[in-house]
Amino acid sequence: MDERTLDVYLAEPRGFCTGVRRAVGIVEDALKQYGAPVFVRHEIVHNKAVIEDLRRKGAVFVDELKDVPDGRPVVFSAHGVGRDVVTEAERRGLTVLDATCPLVAKVHRQIVRLEEDGAEIIVIGKKNHPEIIGTIGQLRHPEKVHVIYSPEEAEQLVIAPDVPVGFVTQTTLSVDDTAEIIAVLQKKIKNLLAMSRSDICFATTNRQSAVKALAARTPVVVIIGSANSSNSRQLKETALKSGAEKAFLIDNAAELDFAEIGDSIGISAGASAPEKLVEDLLTELKEHYDKIKIHHVNSVKKG
Repeated sequence: MDERTLDVYLAEPRGFCTGVRRAVGIVEDALKQYGAPVFVRHEIVHNKAVIEDLRRKGAVFVDELKDVPDGRPVVFSAHGVGRDVVTEAERRGLTVLDATCPLVAKVHRQIVRLEEDGAEIIVIGKKNHPEIIGTIGQLRHPEKVHVIYSPEEAEQLVIAPDVPVGFVTQTTLSVDDTAEIIAVLQKKIKNLLAMSRSDICFATTNRQSAVKALAARTPVVVIIGSANSSNSRQLKETALKSGAEKAFLIDNAAELDFAEIGDSIGISAGASAPEKLVEDLLTELKEHYDKIKIHHVNSVKKG
């Protein structure tokens, strides 16, 4: 009987980014300092395994501050929150631990400066994503913001010709798709302020570059990450757009259909997915193949 050999291409970097590691650490430290329960407004990061682990340790995830009892600490998620949430927490005297990703906080400062400068504001991102809600929530007049997510929506914008226009972007979008939207804005809007690039964080950019390298080496790419994770979904789309014949987004090894794999596979993980899930997948692959050859595909430095 022929030996079944599988070439495994592991993306570098992959998995937890610095902002996610920091956010999860804030919740874990709060549990040690204050004891359970520690309340977290929205999911600290978008990953099923991370959320389940923190729940077991005593974290309670809530939709709004009204669900946090007086006297208990509350953590703001890595996606950030609007000014109204901060004001309400202060009014109630809640102990707040802010786990907002520093790169998201940077976008918050940018959009406030645009409003202070009197610019018309465009936000590139998904309208109902927590990060976008928190970003727009920094403004005194959020109703005046244009939220777009495609080149077509950029083309349809109606902007007064005599006002300066600025934009910010969600940090977890597709690098290539966002570049297309920005190119449309630059062509369409005469008074677009001099911002030539997006706010997509370096961890998202690096992981997408690594997945492009995977797709050049193997027809099958697996992304470990949850379906509600924007950066994980974008990694799957990046693989398909970069030449992969098949790309799968899975929460864990149990969700992978091994019949879909040939003699090679590329593996990456979203910025909110822990490395243990990659290790579990490698362990499962060893049960299905006689020999595993691991190749590390390095793109850029980790972050």
